[in-house]
Amino acid sequence: MTDHLPLLQTSNTASSISVLMFAHSFLRWLVLFSVGFAGLIALRGWLMKRPIIVWERMVAIVALTLCHVQVVLGIIIYSMRFKRYVPPSFSPRDITFWKYEHISMMLLAVILVTVGRVLSKRAVTEDAKWKFIAIFYLIAVVLMCFAIPWPGGAMGLNREWL
Repeated sequence: MTDHLPLLQTSNTASSISVLMFAHSFLRWLVLFSVGFAGLIALRGWLMKRPIIVWERMVAIVALTLCHVQVVLGIIIYSMRFKRYVPPSFSPRDITFWKYEHISMMLLAVILVTVGRVLSKRAVTEDAKWKFIAIFYLIAVVLMCFAIPWPGGAMGLNREWL
């Protein structure tokens, strides 16, 4: 699974990164599903002019929490992989993607989710609450989909679905 992550560190660090990479990859699916689901629920509620039910609010909160956990894992992996070196097998395109594009787009997506939830919490009307969640969460999930190195894509070669 980590053949795409050549490491020049101790085997202890390598196994730590492997475990973190698996958790990060697995959590990706939970984040995408929860943010997309919360966004679609909010879009439906906004279009139907319905009041917010507790479980619908909880879906948005769980999605926000999963996003923040994913960011923490990602930052830990980033700091472990690029602390003192760049893996020698990385091409300039790989370095640009991993060191700049992936992390900046994902941070922006999580910021959008956070802002959408905060604005929704502060909104006075149900319509505004739905609108903020729907717009910010759905934009965030699209941005996440662009930033993920999908298997079979240019950055996802030799990567697995999980």
